[in-house]
Amino acid sequence: MTSAVMIELDGLPLLAALSHTHRAAMAGISRREDYYPGTTLFEQGTPADRCWIVLKGCAVIDSDAPDHGRMAVQSVGPGELLGWSWLIPPYRWHFGATVVSPTTAVVVDAEELRKLANADPALGYQLSLILVEALLNRLQATRTRLLDLHDHPALD
Repeated sequence: MTSAVMIELDGLPLLAALSHTHRAAMAGISRREDYYPGTTLFEQGTPADRCWIVLKGCAVIDSDAPDHGRMAVQSVGPGELLGWSWLIPPYRWHFGATVVSPTTAVVVDAEELRKLANADPALGYQLSLILVEALLNRLQATRTRLLDLHDHPALD
């Protein structure tokens, strides 16, 4: 029987480079969850024990800014990966994340994913490429936002 999570993972361009076997292994350590606006997914400094692949909706990555409180850093939407702090020790979130619209995501158990990646170097390599691409996209979006703020300081 094919699980709903497996069907979701098979249809994601984000995971297209993974073999069906690797996606099936991920499905075995994942679940589908729905979130309401205002739900905190994780807080800066807490243990990073999972990651999300957003299927629909939107979450905002935020950070504590001295003298400004919590500030939105970036939004994450459908087809995007949320959270990679689970990959690097000490496995603590560097940012926070809050759901801002009704959201459905595949939630992956990070400890189990690390075990799978360590046991299967081909999977570990492909996951590394997926994470690097997500990181590059996030950095490019941040760069664009900073340039926009520089050109239009009143938007700050």
